[in-house]
Amino acid sequence: MYRRQVRRRRAVLVLLVVACLVLISTHFSEGESGPLHSAQNGIGSVLSPLEDGANQALKPFRDLVNWFDETFAARGENEDLRAEVQDLRLQLTEAEEELAAGLERGKIAKIADADPLAAYTVVDASVSARSASTWNQIMRIDKGSSDGVAVDDAVVDGDGLVGRVSAVDGGSARVTLLSDQESSVTAKVLEGGPLGVVGPVVGDPKDLLLGLIQGDDEVKPGAGVITAGIDDPSLPSRYPAGIPIGEARESQVGEQELRQQVHITPYADLTNLDSVAVLTGGPS
Repeated sequence: MYRRQVRRRRAVLVLLVVACLVLISTHFSEGESGPLHSAQNGIGSVLSPLEDGANQALKPFRDLVNWFDETFAARGENEDLRAEVQDLRLQLTEAEEELAAGLERGKIAKIADADPLAAYTVVDASVSARSASTWNQIMRIDKGSSDGVAVDDAVVDGDGLVGRVSAVDGGSARVTLLSDQESSVTAKVLEGGPLGVVGPVVGDPKDLLLGLIQGDDEVKPGAGVITAGIDDPSLPSRYPAGIPIGEARESQVGEQELRQQVHITPYADLTNLDSVAVLTGGPS
């Protein structure tokens, strides 16, 4: 029984193959107006609306699939672009910092190369910490005795005097700023002006006071003030001569002995210091 069914199925399959071959051969051999072409056209005209309807019905699903594909592709492109923008922003920031550091080093070199500071060795340093007190204006730098830094070395930035080294260890140092309550600098006014001592106006790091002035010469607004670097016992100096300090802003009569006092705007921004330089060595 089973073998008879197998033979019957094989016979049917052979007949179908033969019929297909006959139809294909007849289709290619007959003209455009033949019965097979007419039947094909008729079936096509009947099924064409069904095909169009199926396409219209399936179009939302195809559009949905395409939307997901395009969305995921766009999201991947956005993530790549975002990462690229972050990399470019980081590179730009590093380039700007490097440029600013280079300009600052150039300004410091210009100060240090002038006489009589050319005899000193410049040690570049970064500010690692700073006191928030308005009375104790100190900061810490990342260079110390192992770099040649010593107590009382002058500290400058690209604009002028910042302060002096007041304590040092192997890898760092403490700097007392000009605006600290215990700071004092022997100074002189440029173009033959008088000598005096520059001290802080406590609580205002953007204002210094030139007092104890020797001589009766009036200090005019706009006059430059630099470190004196003299070895006079009455006006001892820890700083080498010739470091720019600031610019005279206004004068007033002092309370003691009616001596002149001059408010000075420091050249260095003592409230915003990132990189400085220590002037080490030099004449004993």
